[in-house]
Amino acid sequence: QVQLVESGGGLVQAGGSLRLSCAASGRTVTSYTAGWFRQAPGKEREFVAAISRSGSRTGYNDSVKGRFTISRDNAKNTVYLQMNSLKPEDTAVYYCAASWNYMSDYSALGHGDVSSWGQGTQVTVSS
Repeated sequence: QVQLVESGGGLVQAGGSLRLSCAASGRTVTSYTAGWFRQAPGKEREFVAAISRSGSRTGYNDSVKGRFTISRDNAKNTVYLQMNSLKPEDTAVYYCAASWNYMSDYSALGHGDVSSWGQGTQVTVSS
């Protein structure tokens, strides 16, 4: 198992930026695919972004493509989500996720692929 702890959420105005971090412990960080999901009030949890074990491959939800960037620093056991040009509709609790699956398409990471979840961090974008 891997334990995940998110940080970096907060309140930001529309057009602003935030960087989320996900610190991992437990199994070797390079043994899993990492991803970010989000859940807005009254809505289902949705995929945001995913990254391969080496960091060489990524995938994004179309709604964040070009604005969000997922990355990882395996030496620090940390995965990041850089969020730019934030919109009010990005408001949600953001969850870090780990999957033991090898993906052919990193934009297709689903709930069923996830083995471990973080506790979530709130991101609020004001208009």
